[in-house]
Amino acid sequence: MRGHGTVVRDARRLRTQAALAALALCGTLALTACNRDDGTGAAGSPASPSAGATATGSPSPSASAPPSSAPSPSAPSKKPAPGSTSSATPAGTKKPPAPGSTCDHKMPISPDEVAVYRYTPEGGVHSLIIKHGNWGCAAPGADAAPFETTGKETFLNIADDAKITAVTPVVASTVSQSITLQQLIDWLIAHPNQGRVFRYHLDGAGVIDSLDQQYTS
Repeated sequence: MRGHGTVVRDARRLRTQAALAALALCGTLALTACNRDDGTGAAGSPASPSAGATATGSPSPSASAPPSSAPSPSAPSKKPAPGSTSSATPAGTKKPPAPGSTCDHKMPISPDEVAVYRYTPEGGVHSLIIKHGNWGCAAPGADAAPFETTGKETFLNIADDAKITAVTPVVASTVSQSITLQQLIDWLIAHPNQGRVFRYHLDGAGVIDSLDQQYTS
């Protein structure tokens, strides 16, 4: 049998071993806690960034931000009003005259030329229904300038024995031909409102005593 002293010594040795084991366990726990506070894991590798570290780093895209692939709305393009072009002449401006043109569209009314439209015997006298006017500008390549009438129709009396010359289409010639008043009357009745141009002369009573047709092609 073991003696009382041996039992006491064994008990002390067990308490000492238990105390040492407890101290060793405390040291291991303390070391692990220190390693974690220093940013290293149990295996000594750096710990994953915490939520706080993420907040101080580069900002992550917000969940409410629109996706980058979404097309941005573009401003509607302005279309020119129909019929409008950049080449249109502004209102109120005059077109420049053609190069080399000296024609004046504001020529005065011709004092001795009229466009003859019809014949009338009203009032018992021979009368020509006419309109006054002036000469415009000849178009490029045209043989003659147009006679541009103005105002209302009026009339001029013509003498029975007036000297009259005519060209095409009153007669079949581009050279002046003498005709009678009756020949002119017959042609005007058959071809009214053509407005053929004649140069006239009045006698002292205001009656035509000579009438010459102007060639206008």
